[in-house]
Amino acid sequence: MEIVRQVVVFDAADLAAESAFWAGMLGGRVLMDAKWHSVIDAEGRWLVGVQLAPDHVPPDWPDGIEQQVHLDLHVNDPARAHAEAIALGARLLKAADDLTAAEGHQVYADPAGHPFCLGWGHPDDEAIRRFLRDR
Repeated sequence: MEIVRQVVVFDAADLAAESAFWAGMLGGRVLMDAKWHSVIDAEGRWLVGVQLAPDHVPPDWPDGIEQQVHLDLHVNDPARAHAEAIALGARLLKAADDLTAAEGHQVYADPAGHPFCLGWGHPDDEAIRRFLRDR
């Protein structure tokens, strides 16, 4: 499996507040859509993602509600990456409608149950460079 990007993703009910916080902390800028914000640096490298979770309950770690964060692994060949992840012990939690679509993701759990996603086509490097040029 060729992984082209790794993204730590934070769930949040308030995308703007969460992504602005991480952009400020990491010295980045926010590329946004309605349900997802990407914090990127000046060179267009993806620093973190923020995913809309309307019912998000903030964690009260270490003594209360568990942490809510997951890893996105961006791949070029989703069918191959899926097969390799399953062979390594991943469990498919939510399948994509179409593995051949230009953009998509599938949700998995690792052997200990931690969620992660295999995604493809989420903005590619050229889209991020265009965003930076247009700002």
